[in-house]
Amino acid sequence: MFQTELGRIEATEREGIMEIVTSWMEQGIERGERSLVLRLLTRRVGELPEALRSPLDSLSLEQLEALGEALLDFSMIADLEHWLQTHQEG
Repeated sequence: MFQTELGRIEATEREGIMEIVTSWMEQGIERGERSLVLRLLTRRVGELPEALRSPLDSLSLEQLEALGEALLDFSMIADLEHWLQTHQEG
């Protein structure tokens, strides 16, 4: 149905709609990945202090993916703190 309606719209409008849909989907994927990494971190090292949540919220999708792999080796919050110190942009 979406494809049928999309076919009735002019090309320039169609491109704009597709950009919006793509952006919306990417944001949803990033939110899901961020949520999963936070849940895994909490399970791995315990409840995360608020001071660590802010830096986690600013990680890019690529950094989140790297953290998702790295957290398998974490055993304490200090491991996360060290990872953040060595992987944050800026």
